[in-house]
Amino acid sequence: MSEELNPFAIAQQQLDQAAKIMGLDPATHELLRWPLRELHVTLPVKMDDGSVRIFHGFRVQYNDSRGPTKGGIRYHPDETIDTVRALAAWMTWKTSVVDIPLGGGKGGIVCNPKELSKGELERLSRAYIRQVGKIIGEEVDVPAPDVYTTPQIMAWMMDEYSFMRGYNVPGVITGKPIPLGGSQGRGDATARGGIYCVREASKVLGIELAGKTAAIQGYGNAGQFAHVLAAEILGLKVVAVSDSRGGIYNPAGLDAQAVIAHKSETGAVKDFPGAENITNEALLELDVVVLFPSALENQITAANAANIKAKIVAELANGPTTPDADEVLYKKGIYVIPDFLCNAGGVTVSYFEQVQNAYDYYWDVETVHERLDKKMTAAFHAVHETAQEYKVHNRMGAYIVSVRRVAEACELRGWV
Repeated sequence: MSEELNPFAIAQQQLDQAAKIMGLDPATHELLRWPLRELHVTLPVKMDDGSVRIFHGFRVQYNDSRGPTKGGIRYHPDETIDTVRALAAWMTWKTSVVDIPLGGGKGGIVCNPKELSKGELERLSRAYIRQVGKIIGEEVDVPAPDVYTTPQIMAWMMDEYSFMRGYNVPGVITGKPIPLGGSQGRGDATARGGIYCVREASKVLGIELAGKTAAIQGYGNAGQFAHVLAAEILGLKVVAVSDSRGGIYNPAGLDAQAVIAHKSETGAVKDFPGAENITNEALLELDVVVLFPSALENQITAANAANIKAKIVAELANGPTTPDADEVLYKKGIYVIPDFLCNAGGVTVSYFEQVQNAYDYYWDVETVHERLDKKMTAAFHAVHETAQEYKVHNRMGAYIVSVRRVAEACELRGWV
């Protein structure tokens, strides 16, 4: 029997396992298996050559029992409704596990942004908001950046929504540029939150990280900041990084700023001077202390899990490890920091941005870092202790913590 790789089927499978362990009542279990609502949109966009191209997009609001839904918008040629549903489910568990008063949502457009001009991207972004604007809002559903979306795209979206409302509404979108109500500390928040989790994991495992090795699969926003902060905060030596075109390896270590500059100049990390080119697959199997999967879903599967050698797997990507692989890693004694805990720094600082927008007073970056650290540290230990108590792997521990909180909110509202 082949391994299930449909991301929404995986999300449901993970919930099913948690529900069984928790003894969740059947009605609540069934409610939490599905999005409360979703919108499919068709977007006609005028291209630079005068032609009109039709794009398709989605917005899924998975569960809002704990507060307005929250979640990114992805631009990707392989985007599917099942991917968006899965990510909306994981956002529900993510906001719950870090205990912020939000639910989970997600959006996406099927497109290749690398093939679009700046003007085409702007027209596409505004077209999307004209369609989903009916169901979003600062008290309803607050989007944010995700794969291949940027602060500039968020600015266009916020501006379009504000035009629709007739007044400025900065709180409808997070991840905005600082001059338009963005938060200090948002740029590196996803990676920084993950680094705080790795720091706490090293404490419970009794591992000294300074001078130890790390590898990073995926070299977008999260991967690049993880490279910088792994060295800066933890003293880790990053020996390998990769992006969609391949990876590089140097056992003596890779300088973050030099690699970032090389990628900026060439569009890829491969052929970096002084390093050997390796595949993404080979990077995952390197003998390092910390592995950061920071790319896309389904990277560690039943096919390669037995070859993973890292002591800590810190999932900065969404859904990089399949359920079958989870079992293999757990039996091998590899400590996985699951995605919706490890990468929750992004949504946590997005929540901070919402708070700052709401009362029109903005924090300095030190305050953001301090409050993020407090949230991530508390969430990490709640998950670790629950996993130990139930004798399950950390992903299941994270599910038990978060599902319990969402189920309680649904019950208190009288939904079940």
